[in-house]
Amino acid sequence: MTSVFALSSNRDLCKTPPFSQSRRQAKISILEILNIFLWLKFSPSLTLTKIEHFSKVSNLHPTPTTDPAARISRKAEWMIWLATILSGFFMLQSSISYAGQDLPCLINITSKDALLVADPDGRILYKKNETKRRIPASTIKVLTALTALSHFGPSYRFRTEFYTDTFQNLKVKGYGDPLLTSEILQELADYLSTKILRFQDLILDNTYFSSHIRIPGCGNSTNPYDAPVGALCANFNTVVFRRDGKGRIISLERQTPMIPFARDRIQSLGLKGGRNTFLHDPRDAARYAGELLLHFLRKRGVKSQGNIRFGPVGPGDTLIYTYESIFTLETVVQKMLKSSSNFMANQILIALGASVCGPPGTLAKGVRAVTDYAKNELLLQNIKIVEGSGISRQNRISAIGMLTILKRFKPYRHLLKRKDNVLYKTGSLKGIRTEVGYIGGYPQGPYYFVVFFNRRNSDMNAAINCVKKAIAH
Repeated sequence: MTSVFALSSNRDLCKTPPFSQSRRQAKISILEILNIFLWLKFSPSLTLTKIEHFSKVSNLHPTPTTDPAARISRKAEWMIWLATILSGFFMLQSSISYAGQDLPCLINITSKDALLVADPDGRILYKKNETKRRIPASTIKVLTALTALSHFGPSYRFRTEFYTDTFQNLKVKGYGDPLLTSEILQELADYLSTKILRFQDLILDNTYFSSHIRIPGCGNSTNPYDAPVGALCANFNTVVFRRDGKGRIISLERQTPMIPFARDRIQSLGLKGGRNTFLHDPRDAARYAGELLLHFLRKRGVKSQGNIRFGPVGPGDTLIYTYESIFTLETVVQKMLKSSSNFMANQILIALGASVCGPPGTLAKGVRAVTDYAKNELLLQNIKIVEGSGISRQNRISAIGMLTILKRFKPYRHLLKRKDNVLYKTGSLKGIRTEVGYIGGYPQGPYYFVVFFNRRNSDMNAAINCVKKAIAH
């Protein structure tokens, strides 16, 4: 079939044909209407620009005439114009219908749930309850990560500073590094032992974070997901151990000694073994980091009076070393997302709040930083954030809001867990199952998906398999 654009650009169509040819021209035009309609309906590459171009070059603005031949020709032209408009409308309706058409698993999405699937361009293919706010659980970590990456940049590194004062005390100031582990503390002890041979007290400065932070949804259990946040922490504020046949407490990490501070806490809590959170106060968390550092310094021959106490770094203190994390923020985020660490997520949140609003970091400042980013940068108004990990049931976001986050997070999607061709983040609370992410393997790019089950007895695997199958077809 001759292209409609070729027809409309043919100068012969702009001339008034003789009356003897007008009827034939009118018949051709009517056939063209059907052809144009079918072509527009099934052409996936049609754009409004092309329709506008056709309207302009077709000379569809009739001038008054009394010539019967001209009237017939003009009528045919108007019919072509009308077919174009109707076709565009039909295509729009078809698109709307496609976005709302049934997906087999939509029947399992109840009034408490939400589902959304979008193509690589972000156009919604399947949806149900997509504008209703739901509990996102740990999938909200994607927003926390996105906000931090946008503010700090992926190459940002957390720091920890070391000072000496005029009384020969060693001071440590923390800035919320979530990956300050035993291995790192040993390396720090190696370096510090080349700078100082002895000191009086070890003074800990944890004032970069407020000492009164309580994360909504966190309890006082010994489960690691209840670990507290703090400006100076070690080993995610957890300890992993076992008891031998005589009941003695043995560390299960070669790099982490079972220091008296940890052993006493384990005994007082009556813990049996495994990985546990054994403290719930930021000062205790800082104390544990200090005890480990002091142990490693002594192992390297550094002498000290042995007291550990708290105090701020002063203007007269001398900076002897700034440790910049061996991990970039991008790597921190990757570890946080893959392990789904609530501790790491809220460490990032509080540090973000301190950077945006000024220290000390507080929960309110962190929440404000993420909420402002969501509302001002992502234009998400229908969102509620109370903490950054998803442990709280007070967090709320819609599936279409999560789609906006996923679209902006797309350059960082490699930081998510992968299974086959799916990059994803899951969430889980009692009676809550959520999963969001990207389905790859298509030349045009990954598809987006959001599934929020906010009820018991849901089948997430079946839902994801259903979505994958629908996209493949």
